[in-house]
Formats: sequence, structure tokens, C-alpha cells
Amino acid sequence: MRTRPTRLLALPATFVAATLALSGCSGAQDAQDSQATRTTLNYATGDAEPECLDPHVGGNYPQALLGTNFAESLVSRDKDGKIIPWLAESWKESEDGKTWEFTLKDGVKFTDGTPLTWEAVKANVDHLLDPDTASSTGYLAFQQIADVTRGANDRVAVVHLKQTDSALLESFAQPWNAIESPTALKRSQEENCASPVGTGPFVVDSWTKQDRVVLKRNENYTSAPADAANQDGPAKLQEIVWRFIPDATTRYNALSSGEVDVIDNAQPNNITAAGENSGLEDLNAPRPGSSNRIELNSGHAPFNDKKVREAFIRAANVDDGVQSLFMGTAQRSTSALGSTEPLGKDMPDSYPHDVDAANRLLDEAGWTKGPDGIREKDGKKLTARFPVSTNQSIPAEQSLFEQIQAGAKEVGFDVKLQPVDLQSWYSALGKDDYELVDAPYTKVGPDVLRILYHSDSIKPAPSGYFANHAQIDDEQLDTVLDKARASTDADERAELYEQAQQIIADAQVILPLYDQQNHFLHSTGVKGLRALPTVNTPTFLDVEPLPAS
Repeated sequence: MRTRPTRLLALPATFVAATLALSGCSGAQDAQDSQATRTTLNYATGDAEPECLDPHVGGNYPQALLGTNFAESLVSRDKDGKIIPWLAESWKESEDGKTWEFTLKDGVKFTDGTPLTWEAVKANVDHLLDPDTASSTGYLAFQQIADVTRGANDRVAVVHLKQTDSALLESFAQPWNAIESPTALKRSQEENCASPVGTGPFVVDSWTKQDRVVLKRNENYTSAPADAANQDGPAKLQEIVWRFIPDATTRYNALSSGEVDVIDNAQPNNITAAGENSGLEDLNAPRPGSSNRIELNSGHAPFNDKKVREAFIRAANVDDGVQSLFMGTAQRSTSALGSTEPLGKDMPDSYPHDVDAANRLLDEAGWTKGPDGIREKDGKKLTARFPVSTNQSIPAEQSLFEQIQAGAKEVGFDVKLQPVDLQSWYSALGKDDYELVDAPYTKVGPDVLRILYHSDSIKPAPSGYFANHAQIDDEQLDTVLDKARASTDADERAELYEQAQQIIADAQVILPLYDQQNHFLHSTGVKGLRALPTVNTPTFLDVEPLPAS
């Protein structure tokens, strides 16, 4: 604190003593102020604002970002990929692999007071599989579940499967399959979307659309995942103010000025600037599941011709684009799976940059260059519509798409980039109004390959979303993916997923780019922030009170 300079005057001794005493208090107050803290954390997201906060409905990443903090899963996984306890303290599988018993933690309650019992697990599985819920991610993950029944007591949920499912625990670890209050699920979908009820360390207090969601501390919290530092009860923060700031520059400026404490979807130049003496740190937590990739729609012309698909892939100089635009914050991928997946296999020979080969392939396919340099065949231009969700693609990624567009034009493609909002993007996919699309899909484990490339996934889920945007329909691939899901032998499963990746690479239906990015920039005053190793969403349970502003 500042004190004004005073004149040197002859003062009574008693006054001098009082002044000295006050000076001593002032020094103590200064020390106290320097240690002052606050318990409200401000977060700014660049991802799209969810239309529904309940992660069961639809099931996209923005919902997972928020939902991680108020809804919890049966199991989690640690940083090494091992499945660990969360709401379930233990589990066991039957010999035939078709029955699983989950023993739930004792004494856990949802924030509306409803106890956690086997009936809650059943209500949630039923909710996710109910077409009226309009789930996509959860619905696709739980297709093999036939029913959930009571075990030896109310704390034992018995999950019965139609057939063995090696991905079941991975599916239960996902935030889109979090366990919500069965009492709350009986409300209307509108009510549940506005304020879903979980067991998490925070509670949805309010939602001001196009602005913020306010999360308040759950004072009765007792159900931390096994790898959390805080196993003793409630979070140390009292409140999280979750703001929606779509513009990357505005979001970063808010962090730099101290207006917010954490941001996501940071630009590469901002990420590289974080570090020593910047006052900022980067939590780098790439998402599991698929790599970030461009999918070529093989369901209709022109990419129903493999030579045309190969030509497009060879025209794309992805290596140089990633290196120049991402400044070391992302590495080129040549795999259908992200690097966080141990069974991912890089296949650089399947995705070379070779302009001469691209031109030769298009010549062989009967496409000839017109006077404007764009190839034609049977009176039609070689056009490829590429809708881009501006909510999901940061500016650096959009610049990469522009470079790929330019490279494709050199060999005769007319790639039409179409920047749109998230809902328009979903609409374009649903209407099959695309030839190219970048559609990141996050799922725990390699079973994501089945969701993305099995022919069953060409059909839409109840939400209207379908995951096989490459529209690959390959009987051999379907068989391999079905066997991998059913296998409980780790070595056999690894071999089958390697086969699946090879079939996908040989089909030339995707162009891998890099891992799905997750960079959480935060002030150095944010201590204890970590990414939950399920789908690498930020968790604030362990975060310490922050330095006072």
C-alpha cells in the first residue's frame, strides 16, 4: 500500500509512538495483501457454445469440456491409458465376456440429493440408447449393451451385453456417457439441457446464452477419480465462470490482460510465446481417438474413383503446411489414429506428396485440364466442396486448408472452401453436400476406427449425425473391425487394428494431418490444472486458489 510523504515537524512523543505502531500494522497489511487469493476462475473457450449442456444429447467436444466439471463417469483412465476407478470402485467381467458387474462407491449422491445406485446406471444407459434423446456419441458407443440389472445389492450394477465388447470400459470412461441423476433425467429435455445434474465437483448454477455458464462448487463432493490429487472432498475453487469468446485474438488478449485465467483453442504463435517470463503456461493435451484428417467422400463423384482420391492426396503438401503454420506446436500425422493411441500406426508411404503422380492419375482417370486450369470430364468440372466449421477450426488450420486448396488447384481440382458455423456444417454433412470434410472424432481407444469406418456408420444415429464421412463400404474392413471389438485377446486385438488401418490407408479415403489439438493456455498463477486422461478435457478439482487480481 502507498503512504503519502509527510513533513518533518516537531511532534509529541505519544503521536510518534502511535504513528510507529500504525506503520507496523501497515507493513503487516502489505504482507497480508500479497498473500490474498481468490476462488473464482475465469475460463474462455473458442469452441462452439453447446445447444444443450447435457452431454448425452448429441455428444460433441464443447459439451465434454464443460461436462467434465459437473458430470462423472463410471471409470476413468490414467496418463498411461490404464482404466482406473471413478464412480465405480471395482468391476469384473464374466468368463464369456458378456456380463460386467460394477460395484459403485458407497455414499455418493447427485447434487439434487439422489443416491448413486445401480438404478442410476440403468437410467443413464437407457437414456443414451433412447432415440428420443438424440444421442450420437453415447448411442454409438453403447450399441452392444442389452440391459442393466441389479446385482447383489443396490451398489452393484450388472451390465448385460448382446455380444462381447472389448471397448466397453473405454466407452464408460467417456464424458458423453457420464452418469447423471435419474431423477433429473425424468424432467423435460429442455430442463435437462439447461441444468444437467451430476455428481461432479461443480454444479451448473446459471447459463446466459452467447455469454457464459457459471459453475458453483459442490460442497458435498466425495467422488474424485483415482488419479486426482484432491481425494479429501470439495474443490478449492468456489466458482468457474465459463465464457464463450469465439475470436482467437480477443480470447488471447483477455488472457494476457488477466481478464480470464485459462483459454483453449490458442493460436500457434501464442502457444510458442508462452513460457519463461511470459506469465503464461501451455498445457498440451492432444485428444485421443482419430487423428485430425481430411476425409474424401467416396460415396459419390468424383471421389468414388480411387485414382481421383489418390491424386488429391498426392497434390497436398501437408508436411510443409504443418511445419510453417503450426510452428512446432503440432506434428504431421500419417495415421488414422492419434498419437495418444498406442495401437496407432504411422504410414508415411501411403500419403506422399507427389505432384507428377497426381497429374498422371487424373490423366488416367479421364480428367483433362480446361483453359482455366481446372480439369473436366463429361462436361463437368473437377469440383470438391469443403465445408469448414469455423467453430472447430482455428485460423492456422483454416490457412492449412487454403494451402491444400492451392496445391490441389495446381493439378486441376477446384476445391471450394465453405466457412460455416457448426450447425450449418452438420447440415451439410447430413445432406451429403460435401466431397471433402475435416471432422475430428474423439473417443477413448482404437474402437474409434469402427465408429468412423464401419459401413454401419454410414447410417445416421438418432441425432441425425453419421460418423463415416468417408462413406467407405468395405466388407473386409467391417469384418476386421467387428472381430477387433469382440476380441478380448490384447495381441489379437492389436493385430486386427493394424489390419484395419492398412485397409483404410490402401483405400485412400483419408488425408491425415496431425493430432487433434488441445492447448490450454493459462496464467502461471493457475496451479493444479490438468487434463483428464480420458478425452483430455480440463479438470479443475485440483486447482488451488488463485492470486488476487
